[in-house]
Amino acid sequence: MPEPAPRLDALAQAATVHLLAADHDGAGEAPMWGSGFFVAPGWVLTCAHVLRPHLLRDRERPFAVRGADLNDGIPVEARLAHWLLSDHERSLVPPDEDLALVRLLGDPADHEHECVWLADRAVRPFGAVVAYGYRPDENEASAGAKPWSADAEINVRDDGAGLRFKPDIAFPKGVSGGPLLDPRTGAVVGLIKSRRRERDGGMAVATLALRRFGAAYREVTAAHDRWHGTAPRVITGDNWIDEQQRLLGAGRHAGPELWTPKDRRTALALLARLPDPGAAPSVAKIVRKVRGRRPAGAAPALLTWRDGHGLLYDGALPEDALTFLHYLRLVAAYVRSRGGDAERLEAWVAERLGEDDRTHLHALVTDARLPDELRPDPGGPDRVAVPYPGPGEGPTVTVLLDPVISVTPARFHWQIWVNHSGQEGEFEHGDTEMAAEDYSGEGFLPAELVQALRAPLGRTLHRLDGEGAPVPLEFALPAEHFDTQVHRWQFDDMAKLYAAEHLGTQRRVVLRDLARRADPDNPDWHERWKAIAAARELAPARVPERDSRPQARHFQKLPHTVIPVMCRPAGRGAGRDAMRLALGSGHGVMLWHIEGHATRGCQESCEDLHAGVERLLGAVGSVAELPDVLRHVRQDISSGRSDRRWAEPLALLYDDPRRPLPPEDTMPADSP
Repeated sequence: MPEPAPRLDALAQAATVHLLAADHDGAGEAPMWGSGFFVAPGWVLTCAHVLRPHLLRDRERPFAVRGADLNDGIPVEARLAHWLLSDHERSLVPPDEDLALVRLLGDPADHEHECVWLADRAVRPFGAVVAYGYRPDENEASAGAKPWSADAEINVRDDGAGLRFKPDIAFPKGVSGGPLLDPRTGAVVGLIKSRRRERDGGMAVATLALRRFGAAYREVTAAHDRWHGTAPRVITGDNWIDEQQRLLGAGRHAGPELWTPKDRRTALALLARLPDPGAAPSVAKIVRKVRGRRPAGAAPALLTWRDGHGLLYDGALPEDALTFLHYLRLVAAYVRSRGGDAERLEAWVAERLGEDDRTHLHALVTDARLPDELRPDPGGPDRVAVPYPGPGEGPTVTVLLDPVISVTPARFHWQIWVNHSGQEGEFEHGDTEMAAEDYSGEGFLPAELVQALRAPLGRTLHRLDGEGAPVPLEFALPAEHFDTQVHRWQFDDMAKLYAAEHLGTQRRVVLRDLARRADPDNPDWHERWKAIAAARELAPARVPERDSRPQARHFQKLPHTVIPVMCRPAGRGAGRDAMRLALGSGHGVMLWHIEGHATRGCQESCEDLHAGVERLLGAVGSVAELPDVLRHVRQDISSGRSDRRWAEPLALLYDDPRRPLPPEDTMPADSP
């Protein structure tokens, strides 16, 4: 089993701490709760189960962080910033949820400390590691803790981020949350989770699970890379990169053609200063452009430019420098194409390329160009979005699809309503008329609705379409049927267009919640709509959050100018729960994939959708433009734009409470 270099061992020890109560009122020092380690200035990573017994009733409770090399051994006050627990009552915390981020209170600069080096590769380690932590000091009369470390071996990888140790080591009480160092690469790759009851061995969590923190992961890793990028020498007089460089030098010659740990440090520090890439497809597509493929076994979540850098390795050791410089060049081009500043990164890439003598290969970097699907859409005056009409701004047509009760498969009766709000003529603002209905018989299957509505809906739209944009078309139906493919319906003789195209390419097509007609004055709905209608910048929110269950408080706390986006259908599984919670929290605008995954984890296509929606919202000047901007994208798909296909299964809830649906008492009474 390889031993850690002495200086690397000292660095890991210096970054390791333990957690304890800050409000201890007994004699001596408070008993320790468990271990943790610094991953960035002021940020400690530990296991969620270490904190749960003490913070379950009050997550805001302050506690303390103490380490032999922190603040002269004097405890520093801290609070829980984030944890991944989804079920606080569960007796055993699964590995993928057993992480917590702790934040020191006050300015991190007030407490100089060491930080571990986190691997940028999404690895689930196997083989020899060195474990660190603190354990209770049983030799002292009062409570205390002292550092502990041991060689260990991981010999089982569980699903997700779970790891198991070979049963030849006894983990003492208190070391849960401590770091696991890979002595071959000089990077921290996991943390201790638990020991086995009455047996040797235990479990661990791979640090790749950090990506489940989402935005917090971006913040912490950027702080990590900026700190290491300054080549700090804090406690030991050494630093992680020098030690990794020594490990590399022991096995192979580190010439300018090789990407070294020092190159990696500089590159990641520069990447950490760039704007975030947003959703993962931008990172994945740049990696594929560089490698020609996405390396097998890579973790699906690519949230930072750092994550893309980690995908460029074939193994634990760095590879050809040109591969990494190619990637950095494309990242810089991506940032610059969206108005960001990548000058420092570009200057360093040119400088580092000049050190490589293989000038005949430099064109791989200097001539690098973004793939077409990552270039911004130039748009143009012919693509001006027509705003969706609000009260007093023009007519809309609404198709009410009312499901027949207790019938499987679902069947619908229908009504066609016209809201003449703002139209000149015999109608006053807000007046509505029923244009057609059919409540006869057993109702219609979804596939039969197209034929049933063809003539009456076509006549209504033809009557209302003027010389400008075709009148918007709304479908009001219960949320459990929101995956009905209305934007894909085709009418050969629809209005003045006469083309056998999908409805979603011809006109603005949106969905509305039929249940809201029973509560048109819902204050949450009106409050959210007022805010989002006034907003000039819109942002997406991935719901449910990656690898988590939908939570009511998450939807309630979302800013009013944020649009929930689901890469799953709204009618089943977690998507159904998320849609119900979104509607219950007053959200009036939402986007979702009507054929997305229902139960399995997110795939790369999910990342394409979330990245596409982020770009889509970036092109929208107001929420009223969103239905027409989505129609433009669907037109592009129908004309062969393959880079827009992520949007084809996208459905849009656009439920304006200022234009209420006809009340229930206008519906025909049920037959006895």
